Parts: sequence; C-alpha cells; structure tokens
Amino acid sequence: MSYAYLGPVGTFTWIALGQVEEARGAEWLAVNNVGEALAAVERGDVIAAMIAVENSIEGGVSAAQDALASSNGLQILGEYLVPVNFDVVVRSGTDLPSVRVIEAHPVAYAQCRTWLEKNLPRHEHLPATSNVAAAIALNDTDRADAAIAPHGYSEHADLVVVGDNVGDNPNAVTRFVLIGRRQRVAAPTGTDKTTLIVELPDDRPGGLLEMLEQFATRGVNLSLLESRPIGDELGRYRFVIDLDGHVEDERVADALLGLKRFSPRVQFLGSYRRADGHSPAISNQNSDAAFADARTWLARLIAGEEV
Repeated sequence: MSYAYLGPVGTFTWIALGQVEEARGAEWLAVNNVGEALAAVERGDVIAAMIAVENSIEGGVSAAQDALASSNGLQILGEYLVPVNFDVVVRSGTDLPSVRVIEAHPVAYAQCRTWLEKNLPRHEHLPATSNVAAAIALNDTDRADAAIAPHGYSEHADLVVVGDNVGDNPNAVTRFVLIGRRQRVAAPTGTDKTTLIVELPDDRPGGLLEMLEQFATRGVNLSLLESRPIGDELGRYRFVIDLDGHVEDERVADALLGLKRFSPRVQFLGSYRRADGHSPAISNQNSDAAFADARTWLARLIAGEEV
C-alpha cells in the first residue's frame, strides 16, 4: 500500500501525511500537483492521497476544490491540521538586497506579502509546485535568487536564511484532507464534519438563499462556503461546503435530502472526524430525538391514532 503527497520530502503535505498512523511504514509517492494525486487514487496506484484544501489566511485552495469537483468515486477519509510558517532562503554568497526573483508556491507567497513588500518591494514572483521544490531549485538552477521555504528547512539543505519566520500571521494553519476511494462512511463521533459540492439549478434571484435555507431551517452550521465557477457559461457556480455534523445525523441527512430535491448535482465528499475536536451546539428541536419524535407523530396521524 502506498500514499501520495505533494512532494518532495519536507513539504507541509509531507508533514500532514506523517500524522496518518496507517501511512507510517508504507510507501509514499511524491507528486507534483493535486490533479496528479487524485488521479493516482482513482487509478488505484495509491490507497490515498494527502492534499491541502484550506488555509486560515487565504481560505479554500481553489485548485483542490476544482479537482475534487471533477473527480469520480473519491471520498475524504480524514482531516489534519499543520501550523505553517516560512523562511526566505538563498544560495551561499547571495544577500537580501541582491534578490530580484523569488520562487515560491502561490499559497505560501500570498501568506508572506507583508514581509516581501517591505523588504523586497521590486521583486518578481516565480510560482513553484511546492516550497521545498523552490528551495531545492536554488542549488540546481539560476532561475531565481531566493525561495520561500518551510521554516527550518535550511537545516536540511545548503542554503542561507535571509528572512526568518516571514509569514504574515504566526498562527497560520493549513487544513489537509486524506482522499481515498469511495467506501462506507465511518460512524459518527460527535465531532464530525461533512463536505459537499453543490450546484445551483439556475441563475436567478434567491437561488443561493434557497440553498442556504436547507441548512438554516435544520440548524446545520456551515464552517466553509466558497463559490467556484462551473465553467460552462457565465453566472453558473458550484459551492464548496463544509458543515458541522455527520451524514447520519438526522438534521444533516434531512438537509441533504432537501438539497437533492433542489440542486441538479449534490456531490458528497464524506463525513469525517474534525481535526480540532469541535462539537457543534445542537438545539433541542434539531436533535436526532426531535426528528425521530416528529416521524413517530406523523406515522400515528396516518394510522388514525390519537396524538
């Protein structure tokens, strides 16, 4: 059994995969992008792939969201959180004032804007597949003068740090999910999250509100709601949704039934234990017991019994 991750060794995705107990001792396959990782899972080349889906500074990772929307038969098996911070590294002999081109993964680059604008106001950004790849390239090519690397990476490479802990927010966290093939959903734990991708049926006033009402009327809290263009025409969007709860929770199941009646496509990407252990607050009228009691009441009405 093997697992895919955005390589090379030392990336934040590599760190996240290290949190998966089942992956320890297994073979790890380094890939260059999310599409490659998910394709490896779909083909059966790997048992699962770790991908980044959200950052506390930049929000959802659009490349991952779009790749998941076009995937088939995949499911989120688990969630993992990795604190992230960065250093600016250069080759030996290069000083900060001489840096003109800096190579970095786009997400990391966005998280270091304040430091970069202050210390390198005229620099150019060269996108990289990963921050470790950018750092490695410094000693292999001359396409860039510096790189943004994971904090502390210079201890494993012949590089010099010219900017330490350059992230705009020292408390930044990236959320990763382990993607596997479709399987039976794990049992509820009470600290669960469910991920969906939902398309609006058409572009009309109140369409988004009607979708959101499926959750609001059942007391389901949304922890992530981001729109992505479907791509077939202007004004057509799909929504990536993370909600508090498990598909086997009565309120969540009822919301999904409402979405299915409303939307032309509801993509269920899994219910899984939250990495932060958060338990949602559930009102009495939205508890499992309240839904069961309502069904019993209706059945007795139909049977002609006293209620």
